[in-house]
Amino acid sequence: MITLQFLLTALVVVIAPGTGVIYTLALGLGQGPRAALWAAFGCTFGIVPHLVAATLGLAALLHTSALLFQIVKFAGVAYLLYLAWQALKADGALSVSSKTTTQPGWVIARRGALINILNPKLSIFFLALLPPFLSGNPATATLEMATLGAVFMALTFAVFVLYGLFAARARTAILGSERIMIWLNRSFAAIFASLGAKLAFERA
Repeated sequence: MITLQFLLTALVVVIAPGTGVIYTLALGLGQGPRAALWAAFGCTFGIVPHLVAATLGLAALLHTSALLFQIVKFAGVAYLLYLAWQALKADGALSVSSKTTTQPGWVIARRGALINILNPKLSIFFLALLPPFLSGNPATATLEMATLGAVFMALTFAVFVLYGLFAARARTAILGSERIMIWLNRSFAAIFASLGAKLAFERA
């Protein structure tokens, strides 16, 4: 069940830069290590609904229901565009500036969770990723799916924390350059906008 092959596969998936990684990096650069930890926690927690859906077979329903898929998808697109705007605004929640803004941890975590919750492709992704690593015993399939999912979430949190802490360390090096901060904010905004555009063209 939990084999070296699964761990390597999951690690490759988690390390690959995606929306959650970009969000965690932005918070680490913009607000420091505490914000990065909350961002990592929120992004990891946002995986839970998709793992539950994959375990219970609801992901297949989402895949076959075009209307439901489109509703969740465009909610996710709108949210990513909102994050792009927050990165561009001088006082936005994701902007990188020399003025340290302190946001409540639960607000940072909630934003990170929504990034993953509003991505319908995640449920379908887990439905494809986890079953090949099951033992094939129907009696233990649910428990095995939950266990594999928990391991995947643990890896996600650990890797995201490392990304976030790295960004927080780099924060001190960029605060002295207004030009770098402007470039970073525009880059984060462009990335979130492009991810939103990519999600808009995804099909079930």
